[in-house]
Amino acid sequence: MERRASNNIFSDVDWVTVLLYLVLVTMGWLNIYSAVYNEDHHVITDMTQKYGKQMLWIGTSLLLALIILIIDEKFYTAFAYLIYGIFLLACIAVPFLGREVKGSRSWFRFGDFGIQPAEFMKFAANLAIAKFLSNQHIKIADYRNTIITLLIIGLPLIVIKVLQDETGLAIVFVAFIFTLYREGLSVNYLLLGFLAIVLFILALLVNNIYLFIIIGSLCVVASLFIRRTRKNLFAIALIGLIACGMVKGTSTVYEHMEAHQKIRIDVLLGRGTVDLKKEGYNVNQAKIAIGSGGFAGKGYLNGTQTKYDFVPEQDTDFIFCTVGEEWGFLGSSLVIILELALILKVIFMAERQRSAFSRIYGYGVASVLFFHLTINVGMTIGLAPVIGIPLPFFSYGGSSLWSFTILLFIFIKLDSHRLSILR
Repeated sequence: MERRASNNIFSDVDWVTVLLYLVLVTMGWLNIYSAVYNEDHHVITDMTQKYGKQMLWIGTSLLLALIILIIDEKFYTAFAYLIYGIFLLACIAVPFLGREVKGSRSWFRFGDFGIQPAEFMKFAANLAIAKFLSNQHIKIADYRNTIITLLIIGLPLIVIKVLQDETGLAIVFVAFIFTLYREGLSVNYLLLGFLAIVLFILALLVNNIYLFIIIGSLCVVASLFIRRTRKNLFAIALIGLIACGMVKGTSTVYEHMEAHQKIRIDVLLGRGTVDLKKEGYNVNQAKIAIGSGGFAGKGYLNGTQTKYDFVPEQDTDFIFCTVGEEWGFLGSSLVIILELALILKVIFMAERQRSAFSRIYGYGVASVLFFHLTINVGMTIGLAPVIGIPLPFFSYGGSSLWSFTILLFIFIKLDSHRLSILR
């Protein structure tokens, strides 16, 4: 079947997805304007203000989207590993060549222009995962392939956390586990991950001696209900030792954490008395702002909590507070519904792909967006730790908007290719 001419590429684009993207970006821009609104500087195109700068980021993002749609889709499959390698090297180099911002050396600065390579590592890793798993000889069920895939995910996670101390950006890579599950990863890995999280929390809440006794007792009980072969008994003993090691390791790591890191964990777990003027200030002010919005909100530009800067980072990580205060429950629900609509649309598009590469990449897009949405909203209402994760297409910042745009529009391009090859 003959491919359509390149000058007709836009006729195959899924415009519903593009429309959802444009609506979210526009709403985000308006909320950034409201979050930093000042009566003395209120022209929305003022480039000295964050909303003016965000307008510039939006314009360049649309240009990037256009370029992505023009480039042949084979480019993304052919150069997936190269793109991954380039951005991984950039993440390694930035702590040595970059500039420190808010205690983290994770930015390359060019005058007033800044780029955070870790943001772009998300789409680069997604390309590499899709490239590896789309090989017809690769089966994720094979433990060797599982290890390689986890290395693709784990390398940037470790580099970003250890070298840049960016916990939020690093933990996002965990989202790719959902992609692997769709491609056949055993549910046992997810169960083990869930149990590890439970054990981690218990190690911080319960005396370690009691946990050791409980783990030992469970191992003894398990040995009574299985076939007592040497192999099975060894497996139970090994699991028990690993569990005890995790408990001890968690406690040791916690004791060696910085004071502010301990405080964040204590706030999340409700340990001890939280000082609402210090460690609990951000979350408490976020809750007040969202709660004060009520059902319909105070009205656009009428948010007192945001107008008087009670909420820290109200234009970036805590942008959802502006939505909650000014738009209320209705507006907050609308934002979440639109974000979820985009995620579900991406999943639907992923399932209709004829190419394994496109399907896997699509699920990676959905996983990253869903992770960002749940953690960002969760931390503003006190259900998740404050780890600095932006709300997709809403939060202020050029690097995050560029990275989300590239992540999404590569998939839109791959999906448009699916339609063209059917003719």
